[in-house]
Amino acid sequence: MKAKILYIEDNEQNFYLVSYILTARGHEVVWARDGRAGIASSVESRPDLILLDIQLPVMDGYDVARELRGKAEVETTPIVALTSYAMPGDRDKALEAGCNGYIEKPLNPATFAAQIEGYLSAKAEEGQPR
Repeated sequence: MKAKILYIEDNEQNFYLVSYILTARGHEVVWARDGRAGIASSVESRPDLILLDIQLPVMDGYDVARELRGKAEVETTPIVALTSYAMPGDRDKALEAGCNGYIEKPLNPATFAAQIEGYLSAKAEEGQPR
């Protein structure tokens, strides 16, 4: 099934790689270049999934995740941290901020699409509309 995915990411090359992989699978990918724009876009576009970089201008991904969890329009939307932060504790910090998952960069194109499909399937199984 086609899903709308919001990717909050300031790096153009990262966005194009993710967009290429996901649009090839039939998904629509919406881009926000900073945390504040990502929050506004999520409320406006109501995506099925949010991919969230942690190192962002304006506000970091942890703050973005916390704020998104307080927005009625997206409070149950899965958020997956997609980040190069890979130090011990970074995954837990992202999950504590409100993310449902964590994928480290650099991405493995061979497994990335399947990981995303897993998050979308979990949302569908919870009975949430896609």
